[in-house]
Amino acid sequence: MDQQERSSVEAEGAKERGLVHIWQAGSCSVTPERLPGWSGKTVLQAALGINHGLLLTEGGEVYSFGKLPWRVGLEETCTKSPILENALIGQHVTTVAAGSYHNGAVTESGVVYMWGNNSAGQCAVANQPYLREPNPISISDSETSPLLSVRILQLACGEEHTLALSLSREIWAWGSGCQLGLITTTFPVTKPQKVEHLAGRVVLQVACGAYHSLALVQCLPAQDMKPIPERCNHCSQLLITMTDKEDHVIISDSHCCPLGVALADSQSENHVSCSSLETLEGKSAAGSQSEDCQKTFVEDEPAASESEVTSVLSNNDGQEDSGISSPGNVLLPDKKAVKKYLENLSDDPLNDSQEKSISTELEQPSQEEELIACLPGPPGVSTSALNSLVVSCASAVGVRVAATYEAGALSLKKVMNFYGTTPGELGSQSDSPSPGPEGLKDTREEQVKLESMQGKKSSSLVDIREEESEGVSRRLSLPGLLSQVSPRLLRKVGRAKMRTVALTPTYSGEADALLPSLRTEVWSWGKGKEGQLGHGDVLPRLQPLCVKSLDSKEVIQLSAGGHHSLALTAKSQVYSWGSNTFGQLGHLNSPTTVPRLAKVCDDSGVWSTAAGPDYSLFLVDGEDFQPGLYYSGREETRENNSPGNNCTKSPALLLACSKLGYISSVTAGGDKCLALVDRNIMGYIASLHELASTERRFYCKLSEIKSQVLRPLLGLDNLGTATTVQQLQDMASRFSKLCYLIGQHGASLSSFLHGIKEAKSLAILKHSSLFLDSYTEYCTSVTNFLVMGGFMLLAKPAIDFLGKNQELLQDLAEMKEENIQLIEVLNTLFFLPVRRLHNYARVLLKLATCFEVTSPEYQKLQDSSSCYETLAVHLNRKRKEAEYTLSFWKTFPGKMTDSLRRPERRLICESSNRGLSLQHAGRFSVNWFILFNDALVHAQFSTHHIFPLSTLWVEALSEEAGNVNGLKVTTPEEHFILLSSTPQEKTKWLRAISQAVDQALRGTSDLPPYGTGGNIQRQEPPISRSAKYTFYKDPRLKDATYDGRWLSGKPHGRGILRWADGRMYSGMFRNGLEDGYGEYKIPNKALTKDDHYVGYWKEGKMCGQGVYRGEKYMGTWQDDLCQGNGVVVTQFGLYYEGAFSNNKMMGTGVLLSEDDTVYEGEFSDDWTLSGKGTLTLPNGDYIEGLFSGEWGSGIKITGTYFKPSLYDSEKDRPKALRKLGILAVPADEKWKAVFEECWHQLGCENPGQGDRWKAWDSIAVALTTNRRQHKDSPELLSRSHTQTLESLEFIPQHVGAFTLEKYENIKKYLIKACDTPLHPLGRLVETLVAVYRMTYVGVGANRRLLQEAVREIKSYLKRIFQLIRFLFPDLPEEGSTIPLLVTETKRRKSFCSGKMDSRSESPEPGYVVTSSGLLLPVLLPRLYPPLFMLYALDNEREEDIYWECVLRLNKQSDTALLSFLGVQLKFWPVTVSILGESKKVIPNTKDVCFASAVECLQQISTTFTPSDKLKVIQQTFEEISQSVLETLEEDFLWSMDDLFPVFLYVVLRARIRNLGSEVHLIEDLMDPYLQHGEQGIMFTTLKACYYQIQHEKLT
Repeated sequence: MDQQERSSVEAEGAKERGLVHIWQAGSCSVTPERLPGWSGKTVLQAALGINHGLLLTEGGEVYSFGKLPWRVGLEETCTKSPILENALIGQHVTTVAAGSYHNGAVTESGVVYMWGNNSAGQCAVANQPYLREPNPISISDSETSPLLSVRILQLACGEEHTLALSLSREIWAWGSGCQLGLITTTFPVTKPQKVEHLAGRVVLQVACGAYHSLALVQCLPAQDMKPIPERCNHCSQLLITMTDKEDHVIISDSHCCPLGVALADSQSENHVSCSSLETLEGKSAAGSQSEDCQKTFVEDEPAASESEVTSVLSNNDGQEDSGISSPGNVLLPDKKAVKKYLENLSDDPLNDSQEKSISTELEQPSQEEELIACLPGPPGVSTSALNSLVVSCASAVGVRVAATYEAGALSLKKVMNFYGTTPGELGSQSDSPSPGPEGLKDTREEQVKLESMQGKKSSSLVDIREEESEGVSRRLSLPGLLSQVSPRLLRKVGRAKMRTVALTPTYSGEADALLPSLRTEVWSWGKGKEGQLGHGDVLPRLQPLCVKSLDSKEVIQLSAGGHHSLALTAKSQVYSWGSNTFGQLGHLNSPTTVPRLAKVCDDSGVWSTAAGPDYSLFLVDGEDFQPGLYYSGREETRENNSPGNNCTKSPALLLACSKLGYISSVTAGGDKCLALVDRNIMGYIASLHELASTERRFYCKLSEIKSQVLRPLLGLDNLGTATTVQQLQDMASRFSKLCYLIGQHGASLSSFLHGIKEAKSLAILKHSSLFLDSYTEYCTSVTNFLVMGGFMLLAKPAIDFLGKNQELLQDLAEMKEENIQLIEVLNTLFFLPVRRLHNYARVLLKLATCFEVTSPEYQKLQDSSSCYETLAVHLNRKRKEAEYTLSFWKTFPGKMTDSLRRPERRLICESSNRGLSLQHAGRFSVNWFILFNDALVHAQFSTHHIFPLSTLWVEALSEEAGNVNGLKVTTPEEHFILLSSTPQEKTKWLRAISQAVDQALRGTSDLPPYGTGGNIQRQEPPISRSAKYTFYKDPRLKDATYDGRWLSGKPHGRGILRWADGRMYSGMFRNGLEDGYGEYKIPNKALTKDDHYVGYWKEGKMCGQGVYRGEKYMGTWQDDLCQGNGVVVTQFGLYYEGAFSNNKMMGTGVLLSEDDTVYEGEFSDDWTLSGKGTLTLPNGDYIEGLFSGEWGSGIKITGTYFKPSLYDSEKDRPKALRKLGILAVPADEKWKAVFEECWHQLGCENPGQGDRWKAWDSIAVALTTNRRQHKDSPELLSRSHTQTLESLEFIPQHVGAFTLEKYENIKKYLIKACDTPLHPLGRLVETLVAVYRMTYVGVGANRRLLQEAVREIKSYLKRIFQLIRFLFPDLPEEGSTIPLLVTETKRRKSFCSGKMDSRSESPEPGYVVTSSGLLLPVLLPRLYPPLFMLYALDNEREEDIYWECVLRLNKQSDTALLSFLGVQLKFWPVTVSILGESKKVIPNTKDVCFASAVECLQQISTTFTPSDKLKVIQQTFEEISQSVLETLEEDFLWSMDDLFPVFLYVVLRARIRNLGSEVHLIEDLMDPYLQHGEQGIMFTTLKACYYQIQHEKLT
């Protein structure tokens, strides 16, 4: 098989695609011919002007043919055979466009080339009548800086203008005329400018007629709808007015803003001139809206004497009437007409009112999701409250409105005549024939009603329909009944029918991003003399204006002819408007200033259109999916005939074209039409057309079901219970979502057929998950509805509606048989979509056969085909399950059904055949077991119990015990044995329950496993699993909910237990009881906050070390009581450390109060002193003796008072303060179980004992299982997290000597491991951080705990280091040095000594292996906040003194401070560089000397670890040295006496608030080996500065 289907450049395949056929438009016998002199290149796109054409080939080349007056040497001749445009060679053009006499092309990189006639600037070049060669034009956005060139996607050319659509979906225009949409009157515009009016909106397509422009714009998502402003932002008139006339009230929101700008006289071609507002005296105002303001104009003209001019329905977009009524204005001279109008309106719409909501929106009604609401729907995003009020009034008084106007009526014929002969339409009326039979179908009444309504500037009580058009309520004039309607009634009316569901799916971003959007609006602007703008008038527009009547019509393609416009919708219909002189609109309705449905052919849908100067072409789905081409418009008459009616009666099929092959696109130009045709090789093209055609028809079918079945159903009252309605709404909205997706897919296939037609870019392949998911979701909601008895419940309330329409329903469901039950029909109807999946599979398989079996296309098509087939089978199985479940509910006793029936619950099997009984059941008891997909139900006479499957374990009993055919069922609170009647029955139930449990644990995946052969055999469900369960019986746990790991019916492993009263335990369980490390919270009613315990448990009791936060207790526990050594701190600053017994302080202890008063001695109860002790006062005096009494409330003392000798150094702090921590739990004993758990995870019984490789295996297993668990919920894993996990799967390997590089690798591994809690080390660090914060935050932030906190960190380091050395045995032990390779020794001068330093004295940090060097970078940043807080509290007094001093000294200028500190003059900077400029230091300069060093030192506060802080200090010294060397310009050695004052100056200027805390933190945690090295000396200098500043005597 040759590879024609690869759309390759091989000649063979190329000859069969994109063949060009051309013929004369309007000739009676159409004979399409091949283009003369054209080689066989595949043409992708063609464009035609009046006398010339362009062809774009697959290779991106452009050819021109026809009359090309701009080309040198071809000014007069007509070129039959196409000529290559050399200027575009190598540019790879992607799309071309032809105007009447000029051309454009867009390249792959988004650059636009223009050439041809430029008389009106349409080629974007000034002062050149012709552009002979394609010329690149620059389009740049002035709003961006620097100027960015704009990339273009699509071009459209008219007679004198060009529009370009950019990649960011904005329109750029150049040329001449109001059709540019630019706010300017100076033409030509030769520099492309953005059409600001549509900036910010997503434009999907642009089209140019001769003098008008069209744009297809995506609707705004609902949330972007702007709230209605009160006043018009152009002319500041009120938008909504309420005028009280004598007998009626006019409420209007159709304000008319004078923005339909008048053109200059030279251009005013028969349009109504813009008169000022004064001319309105005595005339009625034209109610209308401009694009962004639909506003109100109050009619209160004095001349309207009877004041009965109710409201004027008109469309002048701001051109006030100067006595001429333009088409679209209906003047209703008297009450009779009004009455007739209201009657006409009320016939259809008021009855329909439940079907449709009255939506009043600013920008686009379609976006409000066609709310189906019973009157008055809840005000939508932009439905004003006023509207809902008016609507409710309308429904309340509607009947009386009709009764109020009881006079005779003005005959509609008069209105018709009045309407038909307006100056704007005279020309077109005269030569248009009388309406043919088609025209009579919608009677004249219908027409008038519509024409006036459909300009949508008009207003009416409720919606108006034509074919499909749902209108927008604009203005409502009510008799003076508003006052008689009580507000309460309005509220009641408003409340009664609030049920509403969106039948257009909610804005689904995903599908809209991948497929063409159907939520579109059509905007038009330019000259409108023939009505080609579609606004119901013949006025020009300078700016884009939305054609309201096409909202919610789902327009997907626009075509603009000379003076008419066509809009193709997703439902394969065409709306046309504009000049109809030759019948080019495809309908004979007139006038044609608003879009009307064209009647192209009876049964087939249109899928592509083209518009010529005075004719239209429609590409239609024909027989055997081969497209047919219809023509409508001007016809050449034969000479000998009398010149007759020279337009086609109705669109005619061009048979000659159908014989050409499969037409993929048509183009219309002057008097020529062109079609691109594909030959059907191996059925490939035919299959594509079949897919597209059937998809479009399927969409029409679904839309019909939606509008004719679903919508009326939802509108009915009393549909049964709220749940039924909810189910129906759910199904309806899923149906809508699917329907919308199919519509989008149909549209995307239509555009696919215009393109290269590569199989791999079919949406159904590329985005298959979108389709599979939508079908599955829909099917799930239908089966849920079915299970709840939905169709049966519907049958009763909807019987009238359904009965009347049974034929329609059978028709839609494609059921031909007689006497079918209604329910059957509904059932079939709503399962229709599932059948479509088989069609997808079939067509994809057909396409696959066109490729080599080995090709990737074949593989992809084959796989997708089987995916859709599998899903179809799977969904049919789901349907059968649902039907089986439904038939079970019909037989099941009623009361139980109500409580057990759930939409997603399906029956698997039940024991009504007595196949299963309960062991030891009473003789007369009835035990019925029912297995659903989520629970096992045990039903007895009147009661039943539900056992959720996720916490159910089942096993077969061994037969030795005499339990023949027994099954043991275990649940958290029940154990029972089921006996089955036969071994087969036993096997059946065991398998059914096991599979159901397994399915429930996997999560009920609705999708079949794609690619596999459907149902694969499942293994046994796991004994250990994660599940959620609420206890109902166990006294200790009643009503508590447990979520976590289970083992054979008991909580085992990590989990969270929440009680109903607010208590919560989160941690480890063993055999159903809390055991191991855990957190426990108890709501404290008195303090309205939680008491909190973090620590160890044993068999459900607190036991071991723990921290309790009420009064914070940190110590050991036994049986829920404090027992052993512990520490307590209170909110009031009391600190106790010592022995506890039975929850009380008993035995020896130390008690400190906030003011440093210390008691050491015996205690007998909480805070109660009893026995021997010593009390030391803050000034050093102390009392020894016997004490008794409670602390803080008077203590009896028998003892001796000592006053230490005055010669003792006053700095001696009380001894007790130095011994703190001796009676607390030793740091190494803390959180032992957390470390033990980590060792266990690594597979070691005891710390350090076990096999290292086994440990690495455990880590790998932990990571992969955790990753697998998280795969189902990807939101838990960020992208970077996933990468971290992937990199952790590589183990750092070590062979040979241990080097620095290996050390760095281990460090990197640790950082990553600690970043994810899925790694045992990460889990350990996370837990340690949690307990540390728990201990030292809140009440625990007590300065007395500082040393304890530091000891705890050091202990963590030691114990984690042990773990790491176990995993990496080559890591040397604490304090040993890694030998340096010679090359790594960079010799450099020592800072102070000047000798060349070979690193003997101070090894650089990191060359010596220490636990702190390796682990602090990981641990300290996480623990830093609570730790630093403790330092700050501990050093508070010192730091206050230091800070006061810093602030005082910093008031001085630089020179004053330098001299005060005794810095030698030679070190004073003379000049300093500020922002690159060199400035002299003068006496009052401040903050400039040594600025770089100051800045450097300030960074100490931004680092965490001591080693980083030391590096900052070292860098500061180097900066100082640098600046001094610059000043001295000679080599220089520091001595400490010189250095200290300079450094002191830098420290002062750095103004570090918590310097004391920084100093103490470094001191406590720095590596000991650094103390005598260079960094150590520098640190000592900083410390000295800190103390010096505190004691500085300021003179």
